[in-house]
Amino acid sequence: MTYESAKELLQQWTKGTSLLRHAFTVSQVMRKYARKYGEDEELWAVTGLLHDADYEAFPEDHPNRIVDKLRELGEQEIAYAISAHYTKWGVPHKSLLDKVLLACDELTGFIVACAQVRPQGFEGMRSKSVTKKLKQKSFAAKVDREEIHRGVELLEVPINEHIDFIILALQERQDLINN
Repeated sequence: MTYESAKELLQQWTKGTSLLRHAFTVSQVMRKYARKYGEDEELWAVTGLLHDADYEAFPEDHPNRIVDKLRELGEQEIAYAISAHYTKWGVPHKSLLDKVLLACDELTGFIVACAQVRPQGFEGMRSKSVTKKLKQKSFAAKVDREEIHRGVELLEVPINEHIDFIILALQERQDLINN
């Protein structure tokens, strides 16, 4: 599946700017992680782009609709990673793709929220300020902090290193939060 065809599929089911922004930012981070690990950038970017594609249209059936659609299209690896992007669903994380998607989903959304309350956005943002905001339960209260920590554990990297990587990936695409 190409990035463009994935984008078309996303936009069929997702109309809200906030969820579209989330899809594009997670996709950007996934692309950068693929480059870091020497993996297929397009495949990883598509996985990030589509991980919540069915959430707005079918919240009660998320992620089953997008997973089924991807399986129909022969995209088994992407479908599996998406089916595993929340630990409470109980799907084992077999591949690096599965682990990175889980580690990037909630935390990328949280970092974007942090950037949106800063006049300079991602510019000058550091992991220390994000970590401080993580401890503030009232900030971005819907973000599952437990899920963030589980994702970091799966990646086996220090949380500050992971946060800094995401910030750097998003600094390249400041335009993504200005939609």
